[in-house]
Amino acid sequence: MGNKEEKEKKGKKEKEEQEQVKPSLDQLKQELNRENSKSEYKKVLRNTLIVVVVVAALAVLISSFFITVLRVTGDSMTPTLETGHIVVAKNSSTFEAGELIAFYYNNKVLVKRVVGSPGDWINIDADGNVTINGEILDEPYAEKSFEPTDLTFPYQVPENRYFVLGDHRSASIDSRSSVVGCVTKEQLIGKVFFRVYPLAEFGGL
Repeated sequence: MGNKEEKEKKGKKEKEEQEQVKPSLDQLKQELNRENSKSEYKKVLRNTLIVVVVVAALAVLISSFFITVLRVTGDSMTPTLETGHIVVAKNSSTFEAGELIAFYYNNKVLVKRVVGSPGDWINIDADGNVTINGEILDEPYAEKSFEPTDLTFPYQVPENRYFVLGDHRSASIDSRSSVVGCVTKEQLIGKVFFRVYPLAEFGGL
């Protein structure tokens, strides 16, 4: 009898242990939900990383081949552009008088306004009025000044170069100075056509 009771107790105990180990239906559902959540999180994370990589790659490509974002420094382009303004330049092979361009000079990026194209004759009088091929250039954006310059006018723009001026003429070192000179096509970054900051002046230039 003793052995029989011991066997029954042992069997009952094993049964209770199995029941404790066996998960309930609610527990199974909770575990399934956790696994699904983990899987969904990994999927979202993977997709997000893919999007970030693709956007970054596109931004690099666009920046390298189509547009360049620039931050303006200095006073040479006031009142049109001021220090801290952020502008966008796009690749271009042709420029008209009055358009803004960005170019490299001594490892810096400068923004100036195109006045003369290759072959043009440029003249600037004592009051700072600019004449191109005998026609006065209308410049409502410019604070005119003849100085600073070390050129003799009239001046013919060399081939494959552009004559540029800052809008704040008395504070601008530009093509009037032999230090900067005319801008070569190799120096060009592109045509500055849009301002993105400050937001109050967001828009085309």
